[in-house]
Amino acid sequence: MKQIIHNDWQNLLEEEFQSAYYQQLRNFLKEEYQTQTIYPEMDHIWEAFERTPYQAVKVVILGQDPYHGPNQAHGLSFSVQKGVAIPPSLRNIYKELASDLGIKAANHGDLRKWADQGVFLLNTVLTVRQGQAYSHRGKGWEMLTDAVIRALNKRQEPVIFVLWGNASIAKTALIDSEKHIILTAPHPSPLSAHRGFFGTKPFSKINEELIKRGKTPIDWQLEDNLDE
Repeated sequence: MKQIIHNDWQNLLEEEFQSAYYQQLRNFLKEEYQTQTIYPEMDHIWEAFERTPYQAVKVVILGQDPYHGPNQAHGLSFSVQKGVAIPPSLRNIYKELASDLGIKAANHGDLRKWADQGVFLLNTVLTVRQGQAYSHRGKGWEMLTDAVIRALNKRQEPVIFVLWGNASIAKTALIDSEKHIILTAPHPSPLSAHRGFFGTKPFSKINEELIKRGKTPIDWQLEDNLDE
């Protein structure tokens, strides 16, 4: 079987990749990528997994599905490539980061620095049609990301799950809250952020939990993009 992810995630998800639902999903995606504009680009679908191997995951920030505008999504939840305008949800995340830890917003939305430190930036659905939010819902991705959450739940080492919005909070049932830490809040989108996202202080809570367990805290500060 072709290797899809080039680290320990591959073996953990091997059974899923061989399942009937995943084969159907693959066929659906093949057709979609040939006939529609789909984000992220095909070679970025697994970016979160490639950047944050299973054993390296300290924190999961779970979003809904990728951004559906041109050049935005690159396989990490809430992140956009440098040079692309910062989307409103991420602006709100930056506002909360500033009020929580006093960290000034970067002039770009590229969160790869977080991913490289063990922040697994996962969406519940990994692809989307241009201009059609949540258009790949119910095609099989949720079953795969359920398997991902279950695999993380089996970890002896506690994981901090940050679930923003209803699609993410629905995964709570898969997580052992005795062993792992679960932080939930409304989605940071402008439609819901004012209903309880602001003021939740997730970044300081994550670092307190990591320090408590003798782990290196996350450096949330993103350097400005000097090209801008």
